[in-house]
Amino acid sequence: MITESTAVRTAKVVNEKEAMDDLRTADEFADRPREGSLHNAHVFGRLRRRLRALALVDDLSPSQAAVLTRLHKEGPSSTSVLARAEAVSHQAIGAILAVLDNRGFIHRSPDPTDGRRQLISLTDAGVVQAEDTIGAREEWLARVLQDGLTEDERRAVRHAMALLDRIFEPDSAITD
Repeated sequence: MITESTAVRTAKVVNEKEAMDDLRTADEFADRPREGSLHNAHVFGRLRRRLRALALVDDLSPSQAAVLTRLHKEGPSSTSVLARAEAVSHQAIGAILAVLDNRGFIHRSPDPTDGRRQLISLTDAGVVQAEDTIGAREEWLARVLQDGLTEDERRAVRHAMALLDRIFEPDSAITD
């Protein structure tokens, strides 16, 4: 019979082996930056899909939750700006906004600088929904980092994120 302590030790060994495999995988790309970039894109894609899946709180689609959180972070916006930012067609953003409007999460008002446009903003219910979605994502990420990584690994993740953030700073020499 396997005791709990044996099971825990086995899980730790497996996790340590997986962590070492991940480090070897990262090291093996040192001389092949293009392949390393593809691997990183794959990992970031998995993370992005997981975070988007957490948006399914209250039956919102990932796209609907993305628009809510964008409006929450960036403030009122026009339909065309939202469509560009979310990389969707005007028809798709229209459908997303129709659902959010029907749920009482957004408010449309005339643009004070251009009467032909409407500005989309969050209602109080929309703010609550956006904060719930953001909170669920933050809680999940904090939990998996805390439960799945050692302090040294978490420090390495923070360091890597700071480096990536530096790459994407507006004043960076790298452009889109």
